[in-house]
Order: sequence, then structure tokens, then C-alpha cells
Amino acid sequence: MHLRRLGLLLVVPVLVAACGGTTPPPNGEETAVDTSPSSSPPSSAPPDVVRAVEDLSTTLGVAPEEVEVVTTEEVTWRDGSRGCAKPDEMYTQALVDGLRITLRVAGQAYEYHSGGSQPPTLCDEPTE
Repeated sequence: MHLRRLGLLLVVPVLVAACGGTTPPPNGEETAVDTSPSSSPPSSAPPDVVRAVEDLSTTLGVAPEEVEVVTTEEVTWRDGSRGCAKPDEMYTQALVDGLRITLRVAGQAYEYHSGGSQPPTLCDEPTE
């Protein structure tokens, strides 16, 4: 247990080191912030990027170093679904500022969406 915590303490700063800072999108439009692939998020990475990397690492059972941050985009989602609407679900009808985070492991891409007070979640079938 202590080794795992120590491992996370050592890995998180490395993860945080790979994503650059972001600026808000103009006029509610989507903007690509960082499109260059990197092996882990930089030290100035938004917390949601670090959380997404940690979640995917845990979900897939791989080391965080194996998770590549492909892109991080600031977006304004059209509603509370955060671009990941599910059939027969209802969502708040308000604009939600957030991130679209694309990660890759072993050649497979994974998309995480965050926004509002919600943490990033894996979006298997993006609607935006």
C-alpha cells in the first residue's frame, strides 16, 4: 500500500509536467490548446488532465507513464451532458465550460470530457 502511494507521489509530478496551460475559448467556440502528443501531462497540466490520466491508467491496469496525452481542448459544452449524451437521459440546458481530453494507450484513443463541477469521465460515444 505504501509503495503504491509512493509510486503515485512520484508519478503525479511527472504527469503534471506534460500538458501546457490553457486559455478560455473565444465566444464559446472550441479551441485546440495543445495538439502535440506527449507521454504524460506537464507540471502545469490542468487537474482534470491529471485525473483523466490516473483514471484511464487505473481502468486499463497500466502504468500512468503508458498513457499518452494526445490533445487537450477547452470547450463550451451545449448542455450538462458535456458532449457525452446518452439516450433517454435528461441534462441541464445550460452552457458548461470544460475540457475534451484525448488520451492514447497502445495505439487506442480514449476521450475524456469534463466541465462544471464534474470530474473528467471517459466518453465512449461522444456526441460533440
